[in-house]
Amino acid sequence: MIRDSVGIVATAMYLPEGRMSAAELAARTDGAWTEQAVIDKLGIEAKTVAGPDDGAQEMGARAALACLERAGTDPREVDAILCIGDELREYPMTTSGIYIQERVGARRAWAVDVLQKCSTFAAGIRLARALMLAEPQTRTVLLAGGYRNGDWIDYRNPRVSFMYNLAPGGGAVLLRRGHPENEVVGTALRSDGAMSRLVLGRVGGTVSPLGPDNALEAGRCLDVTDQERMRNLLAERSMPNFVGVVDDALAEAGLTRADIGYLALLHMKRSAHDEMLKTLGLAPEQSTYLSTYGHIGQFDQILSLELGLQSGRIRPGTVVACVGAGIGYSWGAVAIRWGERSACRIQAAAGGNG
Repeated sequence: MIRDSVGIVATAMYLPEGRMSAAELAARTDGAWTEQAVIDKLGIEAKTVAGPDDGAQEMGARAALACLERAGTDPREVDAILCIGDELREYPMTTSGIYIQERVGARRAWAVDVLQKCSTFAAGIRLARALMLAEPQTRTVLLAGGYRNGDWIDYRNPRVSFMYNLAPGGGAVLLRRGHPENEVVGTALRSDGAMSRLVLGRVGGTVSPLGPDNALEAGRCLDVTDQERMRNLLAERSMPNFVGVVDDALAEAGLTRADIGYLALLHMKRSAHDEMLKTLGLAPEQSTYLSTYGHIGQFDQILSLELGLQSGRIRPGTVVACVGAGIGYSWGAVAIRWGERSACRIQAAAGGNG
């Protein structure tokens, strides 16, 4: 057994059955956007819509159950659960990881919530790997959670149009120390406090507590406090940090951008997606654009992984770079060498990972 490494045993996604088309999204903007503009500029042909039973915690639990089933793992083998979901959940002041622990029957595990917005996938992988390598008694860690922050979007607010792509769903990843396949070879995180309060929920905190006078506003409270400042800072800092975390994660394993075979990237507007590929020296077929799903927060990377495997874009030996970014602002990347370790070496010797 390879005890100094951590590998991905299985992944799973839960996607609600409801769908919103580009035309339906455009209609919600009261004429500010056309269907074609939603498709061309926002990169959304359709996205998921939550049903009445699709709470964030429950979607995370459903993804976790599917992940354990795929892995053939008894829930009682799980040592720890890191919930990588987000704030908007069925009930405030509840711990999502503990809910998931109960739903999947992980009686031996302890659970905690990890929150880094849409870079929480990378944060969760980094923490899980560090935990397993530091604690001999921790061998199997489940990452799972759900996402419904799109419920807070007012489609009539032009300041949040870059978040019109937010969509609900859940995802899970099972990691194990010594697992000989799909090794996590590098992780990287960056954050920038200059943008810590440029995007926020205006209602429901201690500054503006929820009350009878703002109850309606609370339902669509996600907003941008200084649009011009955010635009300028992101133009200056976003792409350098995006590619910076990729470079950092690869460097941990002695790899470079030339080794990337597949990019599991969060959903963003098409022009930004294409720029990211160009900057990293990648071709369009080395990624999957999530135009028919929307942006399911920190679970985009899991979804892209699964779609990449289904399409054959990820093969044994492929170096996968998973990249996300979250409001706040934060950036995170995970480098994975997909497949069995021996197969990875054979593939590399045969001439590349693409």
